[in-house]
Amino acid sequence: MITIAVDCMGGDHGLAVTLPACAAFQAAHPDARLILVGQSEALLPLPAGLDPARCAVVPASEVVAMDDPVEVALRRKKDSSMRVAITQVKEGAAQVAVSAGNTGALMAIARYVLKTLEGIDRPAIASQMPNVKGQATTVLDLGANVDCTAEHLLQFAVMGSALVAAGGKKAPTVGLLNIGEEVIKGNDVIKQAGQLLRQAAERGDLNFHGNVEGNDLFKGTTDIVVCDGFVGNVALKASEGLASMIGGFIREEFSRSWYTRFAALVSSPVLTSFKHRVDHRRYNGAALLGLRGLVFKSHGSADAYAFEQALVRAYDAARNQLLERVRARIARAAPLMSTAEADAVPAPNS
Repeated sequence: MITIAVDCMGGDHGLAVTLPACAAFQAAHPDARLILVGQSEALLPLPAGLDPARCAVVPASEVVAMDDPVEVALRRKKDSSMRVAITQVKEGAAQVAVSAGNTGALMAIARYVLKTLEGIDRPAIASQMPNVKGQATTVLDLGANVDCTAEHLLQFAVMGSALVAAGGKKAPTVGLLNIGEEVIKGNDVIKQAGQLLRQAAERGDLNFHGNVEGNDLFKGTTDIVVCDGFVGNVALKASEGLASMIGGFIREEFSRSWYTRFAALVSSPVLTSFKHRVDHRRYNGAALLGLRGLVFKSHGSADAYAFEQALVRAYDAARNQLLERVRARIARAAPLMSTAEADAVPAPNS
C-alpha cells in the first residue's frame, strides 16, 4: 500500500481541483492510500467518489497562499496544509507528499522539515517535457537554483539519472544544456561541469552524452538535460506556452470560414493527436530531488486531470523506491563529488 499525503488546499484552485483528482486517482489505484491534509470543515464529510477505507483526514488550520513570501510560509504558518503534508513524510505516515502550492515555499519547507541528503548541497526540481519521439525529456533544475556551480550540475545529473532509472530506463543518457555541442563552448561553469560529467561517465557513474542545445529538449536527444534553474524554468514555461498555442490554433481554425472548418475537420485526428502528445498536463508533477523524503510539486494552475497526473508520478516514484535509488547513486558518485568540491575550494594564502 502506497500512502500519499496531499496538500488539498494548495494551488490556484484548491479543493475544487485536488479532491476530484484524488477521487479519480484512487479509483485507478486500488493499492494507494491518501492522507488528505487541510481544513477539516472543508474536507469532512468526504466527497462522493473517495473511498473512506483508504482515506484519512489530517487537519491543518492554515493555508500557504500562492503569493506568500517564503519567510511567511516557513516561519509564521507552521500549521499550514503544505507543512503538515510534508511532516507526514518525515514521520513515516506517508511515503510521498504532493502539493500545488507556492513553489518557493514548498522547497523551503521541504528542505527545512526533511533536510537534504548527505552529499547534496542543493535540492533540485525535476520534471518532464514532451518530445517529438512521443516520450518525455527529464529536465533539472527547473527553478530551485538560479545560480549553480559545476558541482551542483553534477549532483543534478546523478539525481536525474536515479529518477529516470526508477521509471525503467537502465542507463539513461544525460545532456548538459549549452550554447553549442562543442566542448570548447559555454561559460566557465558549463565547461567545468562538462569535465566533471565526463569523469563521472568514465567511472561508470553516468551515461553522459555531451553538450546539448535548446532544441534537443524537444528532439529527445537525451533522456535527461541538466541546467541551472533560471534556464530550466524559462524552458519549462516556453514548453507550456507552445502547448497552449497549439490548442488555441486548433480552436481558432474550427471557428473560421466553412473552408478552414472543413480543412480543420479533415485534419482534426492528426491535430488532436499532436495536441495530446504535447499537452503539458500529461507531464504534470515535478520531483523535488535531494531531500530525505519524497515531495512532488504540481503546477499551481493545474486542473483536476493535471493534478491527478502529479499524484500518479508521486505514486510511481514511491513504488519504484526513488529515494533509495537516489541515495545509492549519490553514494556511488561520492568520491568524484568530494574531489570536485575539494578542487573548488581556493587554496589558503601562504
